[in-house]
Amino acid sequence: MATPGKRKADSDVGHSKKTALDLEEPGCGKRGSLLPPPSRAMLSGFVEGSIVRITMENFLTYDTCEVIPGPNLNMIVGANGTGKSSIVCAICLGLAGKPSFIGRVDKVGFYVKRGCAKGSIEIELFKTSGNVIITREIDVLKNQSSWFIDKKSATQKAVEEQVAALNIQVGNLCQFLPQDKVGEFAKLSRVELLEATEKSIGPPEMHKFHCELKNYREKEKHLQIACKEKSDYLEKLKQTNERHKQDVERYYECKRHLDLIEMLEAKRPWVEYENVRQQYEEVKQNREQMKEELKKLKETQGPLTQKIQEYERQRRQLDNQVRIKNNDIRDTSCKCKEKQDALERREKQIEEAKHAFRVKRDEEDNRLQRISNTRKMIDDWQSEIESIGSCENLQPQIDSLNEDLKQVHEEKSAIDVEINERLKEIENLKKDKETITARIVCLDNLLNQREEKLRMRYRDTHDAVMWLRKNKQRFKKTVFEPIVLMIHVKDYKNAKYIENHIPSNDLRSFVFESQEDMEYFLKEMRDNHKLKVNAVCIPSIVYANRVPTRSLNDLKKYGLFSYLRELFDAPQFVMSYLCYQHHVHDVPVGTEKTRAIIEQVIHETKLKQIYTAQEKYVVKTSIYSNDIISSNTHLKTAQFLTFTVNVQERRQLEDQDKEIIKKFQTLDIELTVFREKIKHLEHRDNEFRNKKKDLQDRKTKKNQLEQKIGSKLDSLKLIEHRTYNLEEEEQKTNAKIKEINAQKAKLVSELLKLIKTCTMLNVRKVDLVLELATEGYEKNKLEREYKTTISNLRQLEQQYNVFGEKKRRLLEKCKELMKKARHVCNLGPDQSIPQEYQTAFQDLPNTVEEIDSLLAEEKTRASCFTGLNASVVEDYKKRAQEIQQLTEELELKTNELDNYRQTISKVKERWLNPLKNLVEQINEKFGSFFSSMQCAGEVDLHTENEEDYDKYGIRIRVKFRSSTQLHELTSSHQSGGERSVSTMLYLMALQELNRCPFRVVDEINQGMDPANERRVFEMVVNTACKETTSQYFLITPKLLQNLTYSEKMTVLFVYNGPCMLEPKKYNLKAFLRRRRRIGVSRMDQ
Repeated sequence: MATPGKRKADSDVGHSKKTALDLEEPGCGKRGSLLPPPSRAMLSGFVEGSIVRITMENFLTYDTCEVIPGPNLNMIVGANGTGKSSIVCAICLGLAGKPSFIGRVDKVGFYVKRGCAKGSIEIELFKTSGNVIITREIDVLKNQSSWFIDKKSATQKAVEEQVAALNIQVGNLCQFLPQDKVGEFAKLSRVELLEATEKSIGPPEMHKFHCELKNYREKEKHLQIACKEKSDYLEKLKQTNERHKQDVERYYECKRHLDLIEMLEAKRPWVEYENVRQQYEEVKQNREQMKEELKKLKETQGPLTQKIQEYERQRRQLDNQVRIKNNDIRDTSCKCKEKQDALERREKQIEEAKHAFRVKRDEEDNRLQRISNTRKMIDDWQSEIESIGSCENLQPQIDSLNEDLKQVHEEKSAIDVEINERLKEIENLKKDKETITARIVCLDNLLNQREEKLRMRYRDTHDAVMWLRKNKQRFKKTVFEPIVLMIHVKDYKNAKYIENHIPSNDLRSFVFESQEDMEYFLKEMRDNHKLKVNAVCIPSIVYANRVPTRSLNDLKKYGLFSYLRELFDAPQFVMSYLCYQHHVHDVPVGTEKTRAIIEQVIHETKLKQIYTAQEKYVVKTSIYSNDIISSNTHLKTAQFLTFTVNVQERRQLEDQDKEIIKKFQTLDIELTVFREKIKHLEHRDNEFRNKKKDLQDRKTKKNQLEQKIGSKLDSLKLIEHRTYNLEEEEQKTNAKIKEINAQKAKLVSELLKLIKTCTMLNVRKVDLVLELATEGYEKNKLEREYKTTISNLRQLEQQYNVFGEKKRRLLEKCKELMKKARHVCNLGPDQSIPQEYQTAFQDLPNTVEEIDSLLAEEKTRASCFTGLNASVVEDYKKRAQEIQQLTEELELKTNELDNYRQTISKVKERWLNPLKNLVEQINEKFGSFFSSMQCAGEVDLHTENEEDYDKYGIRIRVKFRSSTQLHELTSSHQSGGERSVSTMLYLMALQELNRCPFRVVDEINQGMDPANERRVFEMVVNTACKETTSQYFLITPKLLQNLTYSEKMTVLFVYNGPCMLEPKKYNLKAFLRRRRRIGVSRMDQ
């Protein structure tokens, strides 16, 4: 039942519309929509929490409307736009649901009818103790709601508690599935689906037990970690004490060594004192003996001194005589040296005379040889001149060759000019090519930016693109990468129109020319690579060049400047698909001018879609009233296509690049030809130059030879005039040598006399030296004896003084050691050594060396005990106490952990067994429904680890073709129709097990093929109309013919149109009276 209502179209259109709901029950005919509130008798069959009545005022499409559903299946039927989903929104928002549960807008104020400041929803829920009426008033300006329970003001929390008490969960997709959330059901994770199912059909304690298990499991993990940490720490302490146990023992052993060291250090000063005292007595005795020896030694020194003085006087006399003889020998030696030098000079003069003669003889031989060589050279040059012949005819030949060379140079210059022009042209082409290449790279970088954006947002699609680029050979026909990479917007400012018009799923779809290729690609991506990708197949007819329904010239007056197709470039097949699927060839784009006159544009152009500068307008015509309904949305900012690439420019650049390459090739060929010509001319030039050089060489060579011959004849005359008389020169040389030899004989006679005198002087000197040596020896012997005596005397004096000093030091040291020994033993000046020290000293060594050796040994042993102190023992005792305390705490934690595990085991048994039974029942129903459709479906409880209760989930697996395997229901693997069928059958499987008071499913049959839709409808009717099931709302815009209906179902029709009565004029009683009269009159007839 429903009261008639009305709604107005968007304010931009300005035409009013009216709507109404009528109720028809199969087998009962039509009833009026204004009925009195349902009585108690009429409420039989309702379960606790079922919806008895829904009243809406100024809500979405309705001014006022009242809906009275039945207790079982309620099917709400009406055309698109009449207000079916408005009833779903009212149920959700009226029962404290959030706008996000519906999936439309996020503010509740948007659900109030446009132009109204307030709206309200009132829902009456069945309750055996008395129905509950929940009212929600919505304030648009404040975007706030006021709540009432049974007409009394209440808080939202109180309403939520009341709704929860009746087990109503509008946020649970297993109970409440609005139109915009149908697709999200397949996106539910296994865990989310299990939670939704528990809340929907499980006993109230089931979800509670599940939550407790998750909490218990979390606490168990914490306890396990705490026990492990304490156990590890306890073990660490035990190991530490075990390691330090030896240190404690070493500490006590070290202390024993230190005590012995202390006693040794106490005895050592006494031993030292005794040793020093004995040394003092010994030194005192030795000093007295040395005093007597000194006295005897001083008495023997006088006679030795007199003998030494006598020997010294004789030695001086002999020394003077030796010095006189040395002077005589020196004078005689100098005279001998002078005679020897004179002899050497005479010998040198003889050698110089002989050498001068040899030089003159050699010069004469060389002169004769040069004369012979010069004459031979002159003869050879005269023979060469005769062989050259006459040179009178060479100049004409040289002039002819000069002319040929000039001609060759002119030809080379002309070719060089041509080559330079070609090189300049090549350099210019290189610069042009670099500019073009840089521009192409820049354009390619823009494409790479778009590809990187795709990788960041849709990683699966990007991975599929990479795979396709490597495996294109696997496909029979053309495969295009995602449309977003194929489209190139001519102006980046227009990118927002393209991205707002083409859905995101299509923008990242791969485009296939072959259906077979597309199926292979999807199977490869989804099954083998587990990638979520989209793919489309191009239409069989080419749509890329389709003509718009309206000429653009006719639309320019409205500010419409282009169709979408003209704003971008794309391959022909991609453009064909976009024209076919999204009509880009027939959707115009306008400016702010278009926005200003949008109502005029809509009514005059009859366009279905229009873009202005910032908005998109969608225009529909009502199938009932033919009125125009328009809606507008704000354009979103473009994300991908802002990286625009001018494809025409890139193609032009590529063409220019190819043209430059062709020019390069042509110029290379021309340069090769020119270089060959240059090479040929250079060869000719070399030939002419060689010929010219030969002629010039012949001409100049004869003149050079004649000049050389003249020069050599002159030098020959000079050589012939220079001559020596060798016989005369030889006689002069022999006479000079004879004279020098006579001088040498005289010098030798004088030298022999001097040598004899020198020998006699040396003999006398030797005798004197021997006497001097004898005297010196005797004197030295006495001096040594005297020095020995003096040395011994001094040594004895030093020793005497040393013993005296040593005696003094030993006396002081005795006093110091006595004082030190008493101080070490803490004794006063008059106290004797205590008995305990005497007893201990008896067991210790009696020498300093033995004490020092033992002391060093003990110190070495004590030094081995490094790092030990009294705190080691103290820490050892503290750790022992801490080990005992930790052992007790670990035992308590272990007992607590065991208790938790027992509790978990009990709660798990109370939760898991009923859950498994529940899932088995769902699986049985779900599998039965699928079997009736010649398909297969399974529902099971899935988990990776039995102890991870937060990872338990329900897995739905289906297959719609016998040739395939069961696949898990996901948002990417199955088609939209398959997901709808699976979702509907799962909800139907829950229906008989359901403990929730009602279930709402909005337009889930959209996308189903007729056969599946008919089967699913029959299952819904059979399941929802049983005695044990709860209330069910099924919203649909259309129905198939000849469907099976049940008498227990309620059908609510939603009408709209300009001929509908105002709600206040709709009198149900008058309508019933009239209906009875018409029925009676027909019976009479």
